Amino acid sequence: MTAVALEDTNPFQSPDTGVSDLLTLARSRTLEDRQRLLMGVMALCDQHPAASQELSPVLTDIFLVLARQAEHDIRKALSERLATASWAPSALVNILALDDIEIARPILARSPILKDEDLLVVLVQASLEHQIEVARRPHLSARVADAILDQAHPAPLTALAGNTTAEISAEGLRRLVEHSRRLAALRAPLARHPRLDESMARQLYSWIGTALRESMAERFAITDIRFDDAVDEAVQSAFSSLGRGTPPPPVEADRDEMDRRLVQKLQAAGQLRPGYLIRAIREKKLGLFQHALVVLGGFTMAQVRACLTHNTPEALYYACAAVGIDRAVFPPLLYEIRQLNGGPPGEAGNAVWLRGALSPQSAARAFRALIGDGTAPAA
Repeated sequence: MTAVALEDTNPFQSPDTGVSDLLTLARSRTLEDRQRLLMGVMALCDQHPAASQELSPVLTDIFLVLARQAEHDIRKALSERLATASWAPSALVNILALDDIEIARPILARSPILKDEDLLVVLVQASLEHQIEVARRPHLSARVADAILDQAHPAPLTALAGNTTAEISAEGLRRLVEHSRRLAALRAPLARHPRLDESMARQLYSWIGTALRESMAERFAITDIRFDDAVDEAVQSAFSSLGRGTPPPPVEADRDEMDRRLVQKLQAAGQLRPGYLIRAIREKKLGLFQHALVVLGGFTMAQVRACLTHNTPEALYYACAAVGIDRAVFPPLLYEIRQLNGGPPGEAGNAVWLRGALSPQSAARAFRALIGDGTAPAA
């Protein structure tokens, strides 16, 4: 008899007739009646969970005896019915959690009865498929996540990386990133993980493909690390070969020209994106920010410098919105720019970024209307 047939013929739909029918089935010795008895007791528990909790010692014995005698399909139906039951006997839930994976899966995924100790037992005693289901369990604790990391099996690690509700510690997430050096399957879920920080992202960035790099560059303001490193190494190598040691810090005019050329190279390589503006400010490179904004927005340097010295941040917001910087990012970006710029842009005017999003085209028109050609003195 299948689980579906049991549900279709289950007589225990009301408490008035359920007890009488259960007593009749309890006197029977046939396998079919014992299976119907199992489902019937469970139906009554569903209807009266509070009473079920009071009778838990008796119910536990009944369930354990009947469940051990039940066929595979009956145990699977039992697992599905008990997966969300708060009254389910702990001993029975743990038996089902270690059963065949088709039976265990609903319990491992949803049962509120399973505690960390129970899940740790599954990780040690059960199959690889069971371990994967544990790693996928919503709101998995940091303790269990650490145990999965310690075992370091590729498939459970991949499932854990994709479980955005798991309570993975910062150290645990760092360990996952380190595992991704050898396990390519970890890279995509980690690149999208909401708790990935910038230092981890930079480590992961060098191991992922082009498509993931583009999304990470936007999220973390990362350009091609290998390109930046290559530039630095080339400069250092050139000075070393000439016997001049470390290159001297550039003067202001040289720095501006270097910033301009770097931005041009990034643009030519397809690496210049809005996220680079954020990275430049975080790295305290206001000159790079200005040159990148000129190229991305199609503005003149006079216009960009004018918005940075304006008595209101409105023009700077329009310029940033015109190149695709989200308005939610603008307030912290404005704060850092003021720190680098010695105060400006000023605090006059309204916080226009709170009014709603603008299309890039509308923002560009508003910017040019407010700034003009950038040659007029700031208002």
